[in-house]
Amino acid sequence: MAGTDSSASSRQSSFNSLAKDLELPLEQGCLTIVVLGASGDLAKKKTFPALYHLFEQGFLQSGEVHIVGYARTNLSDDGLRGRIRAYLKGASEEHVSEFLQLIKYVGGSYDSGEGFEKLNKEISDYEMSNNSGSSRRLFYLALPPSVYPSVCKMIRTYCMSPTSRTGWTRVIVEKPFGRDLDSAEELSSQLGELFQEDQLYRIDHYLGKELVQNLLVLRFANRLFLPLWNRDNVDNIQIVFREDFGTDGRGGYFDQYGIIRDIIQNHLLQVFCLVAMEKPVSLKPEHIRDEKVKVLQSVNPIKDEEVVLGQYQGYKDDPTVPDDSNTPTFASIVLRVHNERWEGVPFILKAGKALNSRKAEIRVQFKDVPGDIFKCKKQGRNEFVIRLQPSEAMYMKLTVKKPGLEMATEQSELDLSYGMRYQDVKIPEAYERLILDTIRGDQQHFVRRDELKAAWQIFTPLLHNIDAGKLKAVSYKPGSRGPKEADELSEKVGYMQTHGYIWIPPTLA
Repeated sequence: MAGTDSSASSRQSSFNSLAKDLELPLEQGCLTIVVLGASGDLAKKKTFPALYHLFEQGFLQSGEVHIVGYARTNLSDDGLRGRIRAYLKGASEEHVSEFLQLIKYVGGSYDSGEGFEKLNKEISDYEMSNNSGSSRRLFYLALPPSVYPSVCKMIRTYCMSPTSRTGWTRVIVEKPFGRDLDSAEELSSQLGELFQEDQLYRIDHYLGKELVQNLLVLRFANRLFLPLWNRDNVDNIQIVFREDFGTDGRGGYFDQYGIIRDIIQNHLLQVFCLVAMEKPVSLKPEHIRDEKVKVLQSVNPIKDEEVVLGQYQGYKDDPTVPDDSNTPTFASIVLRVHNERWEGVPFILKAGKALNSRKAEIRVQFKDVPGDIFKCKKQGRNEFVIRLQPSEAMYMKLTVKKPGLEMATEQSELDLSYGMRYQDVKIPEAYERLILDTIRGDQQHFVRRDELKAAWQIFTPLLHNIDAGKLKAVSYKPGSRGPKEADELSEKVGYMQTHGYIWIPPTLA
């Protein structure tokens, strides 16, 4: 069974060791996880499958966890279980069925007390029957941000862990956290009046990705990178997110936000922080988040001439998108960090939809070799590439001698492809990791309030100019690299493209 096998015990032992290292409390006893918005797509496709995989791996135990779905939809317990069963891909139907029996459903409004009183009774009845003396309550808001304040007020009024028991109350909120600095600060103030900062977990699923989590280890556990990771050796850094499909029926929703709010201001900026930050004092969450805030506060204002916006042809054919929409579906933005390590090094953050490929990666391009006796500059520079998705990998592009009798050079790579190196290891989904972190009380991979404010301070002036029509999105063809102006901007700030070299993920064949 999922809750009793030896692998589960091993994982729990590993967790206990990690928790001790990070000075996290080791907690036992009943845990209630409430998924608000339980009938929506996010809950069905991401939240419940993540909870199932944690259960399957032994991190959530039968008899110690109680999962409650809450939504306005009129459903029974079995009705909710039926809705999510198709999204649970497990080792066996026995595991799936066992997990589904942990799930209950409570229906109610998001802004009235009656439903939340019923929800609190469901949780309290379970805690009393468990008889553990603890009350750990985790609320996952798989809901639009517009209802966060009312829902959090209901949780605060009716569903907090009772003071008569040991335990905690924690709330996970999904992005977007506002549309600009003012709206984000207003939302933060509303939630801050209800919960302490250590009770709020602002989730950005990119921080749960395996290769993103590896960044701190790569940078600070390897002597190789310590002397290279600075303006003396690095010419430019690109952080890229590409999708090969458009808005696909979500045009009305996407048009409210655009690619900068949807991807760059949160996902790519979080990756930027981990690439650019200084070494933290320790691995304690607050020490890491302190360094992320410092690097954000060191970013210079974005220059209009270092921004390229694009909108793919056909985007406005969606009837939910206004005919005069200037919303960018592509953006390339140069960030410049005003500090000793990175002065003069451009960080190019680039994201787009309906492009010619799907990938997310970090590309660190090093400066040319001084006194190049092999005259191989045109072949390309050394690059360290971290492929976040798909085909997770890290590889270093190097110039090597071409096999043969002549002294000729070519570009090749040193390659760590996770699918080859870790064939028997399941790379966890981001949501699994982040939900488990919340249960542990580890906020390292969540966005702190002052970090959120600093991020919005960087992008709000640019976003207001776009909303006012002062910066226009240029048209580009679906299936292309995006606007040619973006490649011209990258070249202008120093990026040198390698021609004739393509990285091919290795296979077992």
